[in-house]
Amino acid sequence: MSTGKIVIVEDDVMVAALMKQALTKFDKFDVTHYENAEDCLSNLHENPDIVIVDYNLPGMDGLLLMAKIKAYNSQTMVVICSGQENVEVVVNAYRNGANEYILKNENMVINLDNAITNLAMNVTLRKEVSLLQDQIMDRNKYSNIIGNSNAVLRVLRLIQKVENNNMMVLVTGLSGTGKELVAKALHYNSLRARKPFVTVNMGAIPEELIESELFGHEKGAFTDARERRIGKFEEADGGTIFLDEIGEMDMGLQSKLLRVLQEKEVTRIGSNKTIKLDFRLIAATNRNLAVEVKEGRFREDLFYRIQGFLIHLPPLKERGDDIILLAKHFLQDFCSQNKITPIIISKEACKFMLDYAWPGNIRELKAVIERATLMAENGTITLEDLTFVTA
Repeated sequence: MSTGKIVIVEDDVMVAALMKQALTKFDKFDVTHYENAEDCLSNLHENPDIVIVDYNLPGMDGLLLMAKIKAYNSQTMVVICSGQENVEVVVNAYRNGANEYILKNENMVINLDNAITNLAMNVTLRKEVSLLQDQIMDRNKYSNIIGNSNAVLRVLRLIQKVENNNMMVLVTGLSGTGKELVAKALHYNSLRARKPFVTVNMGAIPEELIESELFGHEKGAFTDARERRIGKFEEADGGTIFLDEIGEMDMGLQSKLLRVLQEKEVTRIGSNKTIKLDFRLIAATNRNLAVEVKEGRFREDLFYRIQGFLIHLPPLKERGDDIILLAKHFLQDFCSQNKITPIIISKEACKFMLDYAWPGNIRELKAVIERATLMAENGTITLEDLTFVTA
């Protein structure tokens, strides 16, 4: 798998072939050859890491090409390759931004190898530093999502890719894995962060009330409708609406939701007036919606509409040492909220928690830790203090 890109700009195909042969040892870099400056410039969007430039190119000299490359991306490293041994020429090349200067002589291949070895190390180091900086930034931005496992970092990278656009997001995962935390991370790191974040648990609202809850109603629209009510979609105007457990919706309501998503407008019950809205939808489910579609319990067109960008959350048992990080976080919170002297978790209890399957995921872990905190004696949660409630 390549980690970088090297470009050779050389009109002499024999010299270019020698260079490409010399660069085969740098197998983590893709190598591309252009015979003229124009082809190189038209492909700068590919962001090469290193460009080897012939000093005497037809139509454009190497120094001018180097200047254009550096203007496009100042971090691109340029090697000037020339038959000119004049000291002033060499000094001028370095003065204008060359990272290396190679003579076209009998030592060209050796010198090129040395130059690219040094520059490749710089490229690799720069990318590693950039990756670390991104990870540090992510952990600061997404501090509500606790964990350092690869599974969690993958989720954070997905959040980062989609947080600043309006694409609908579907968050999937077992119950208790933290789907609402992901929705909040998406909203509060987006351009909509200062606007409302409205949560609707589709499984917690009685079926006869859910249409009014989502879309609102006018006074007198039905029995007990004593005043106008603004629906959740209107509340979310300008911001984000999070529909948790969307798989619980009945088919009739699904068709109405589909229209709202397509038209970005709602009509309150008892009204003929449509209200244009600006919202972003994030939906979540612990069901396999593809199976629900096949079995006729979920509309196929709605399924594809809400699945703009998919983020799947792993079960707690797949998150390794995150289990202990979360346990200590819940322990600290519970002690603080209940004015309990801080306590610790024994090694035996930690080992058991790492081996346990956690069918209730993060929600179960939180409950277990809070019970254990009340049971603990002598300032330590022991294995005996961990109690589990089976369904």
